[in-house]
Amino acid sequence: MSGRKETVLDLAKFVDKGVQVKLTGGRQVTGTLKGYDQLLNLFLDEAVEFLRDPDDPLKTTDQTRSLGLIGCRGTAVMLVSPTDVTPGRVPPCIPYNFVKYVAALHIKNDVATAVAVCNTGIFP
Repeated sequence: MSGRKETVLDLAKFVDKGVQVKLTGGRQVTGTLKGYDQLLNLFLDEAVEFLRDPDDPLKTTDQTRSLGLIGCRGTAVMLVSPTDVTPGRVPPCIPYNFVKYVAALHIKNDVATAVAVCNTGIFP
C-alpha cells in the first residue's frame, strides 16, 4: 500500500450540488458543496442554517439564517446527504454509527471491507 491515504467517502459526485450537513452539537446547514478534503472539511456556498428550538436544542425549526460561504470542520461533520434527490430514490445518508463502524475498519487497515460496506450500505 502506498503512503497515500484512501478516503472512504467519495464526495466528488456532490461537488457543485446541494447537500445537507448535520454537525455535532445539533447544528444543521444546507448549501452547495464547493470543496472538501481528506479530513472531511467541507466548504459550502449559499449556506443556510436551520435554527434550533429554544425549548429543545436538539430539534430544528423552520426558521433559517443565511450564512453565505462557510467552512465546516471535518471533526464536527456527522452526516452528509444530498438535497437534490431523484424522486423514488432514498438519499444516501451517512448515520453516525455507520461512520464509526467504517472508521474502525479503516483504522484496522481493512480498507477493502470499509469500501465494500460504504458501497452497499450494509453493515453488521
